[in-house]
Amino acid sequence: MGMTIGEVARRAGIRPSALRYYEEVGVLPPVRRVNGRRRYDPVVLRMLDVLRVAQEAGFTLDEIRTLFHGFGAEMPLPERWRSLAVAKLRELDELIARAEGMRRAIERGLGCGCVRLEDCVIGVPCETEPEGRA
Repeated sequence: MGMTIGEVARRAGIRPSALRYYEEVGVLPPVRRVNGRRRYDPVVLRMLDVLRVAQEAGFTLDEIRTLFHGFGAEMPLPERWRSLAVAKLRELDELIARAEGMRRAIERGLGCGCVRLEDCVIGVPCETEPEGRA
């Protein structure tokens, strides 16, 4: 007969509205209905486990939809994951490099000793004492 939306939500630790949303946006496949009520196969719990891990790893719902449905059925999940993971790791490396650049800029700013904004030149070390005092 299948699990109800409430049972799946309880077992997965999410709200029923999240299940409906995942179905609406195509992350989860359409669910069969019995007398107008959703009835889920147990495999949905595994899909929700994978979805949770993917979200924790920073994958978007579009990327997760691709993981679940964007490859041929004959392609095993590990190959699907690897394909998306390589691209995500590149994206993370770029994000980390950008964050490190931001950190360096902030640290340079913390070392600024300029008294007036007009005296400050970005990228040039500031004097720690106002002009004329040494």
